[in-house]
Amino acid sequence: MASSSDIEWLSTQEASRRLGITTRTLYRFVDQGDLPAYRMGRVIRLKATDIDSFIEGSRIEPGTLEHLYPDTSAKR
Repeated sequence: MASSSDIEWLSTQEASRRLGITTRTLYRFVDQGDLPAYRMGRVIRLKATDIDSFIEGSRIEPGTLEHLYPDTSAKR
């Protein structure tokens, strides 16, 4: 088990940059419960490991995006 001194804390700006999203979208993910965050006084911090887990959990499974590129070669 990691001690609290081993935790890499990220600011909301660092976390959103790591995810490639805006801080507004990050706040929405936190508010919806998709991403854990911690209030420390007046600031919000996120664990780097939670960000990495969120990234891995967002991985797209092969064969799930067919609806985005419909087969237009079929003649009617």
